[in-house]
Amino acid sequence: MNGFHDGPDSGLRLDADREMLEFFGEIVEVLVSFGASRAEAVARLNHAWGHLEFDPYPDLVCHEEPAFWAHRMYYDDGRNDGTTVAYWDPDADRGAWTVNPPPPDGDPAWTLPREG
Repeated sequence: MNGFHDGPDSGLRLDADREMLEFFGEIVEVLVSFGASRAEAVARLNHAWGHLEFDPYPDLVCHEEPAFWAHRMYYDDGRNDGTTVAYWDPDADRGAWTVNPPPPDGDPAWTLPREG
């Protein structure tokens, strides 16, 4: 898989089996590749999905690749229609993409110390 540590100190607050936690770790790694700190990436995932229940791997969310979910959590394409940016489309207008704000300060999704 990836280098993400999915143990109790990973910061993830998702009720899931080990394989699902590995899947979530892959989403964190994609978010980090966008420039988010690990703390922010984990907070985005906790904020988006911390209230959900997951079946053992492969849960329904596994029907999409981690990159799909990471793009949906991180970017907005300005269409305001709740869809994911068309990151797979080489002709997509990436100039219109903006970064969604991270969870607000004080949100319990922030489980890791912020860097810097």
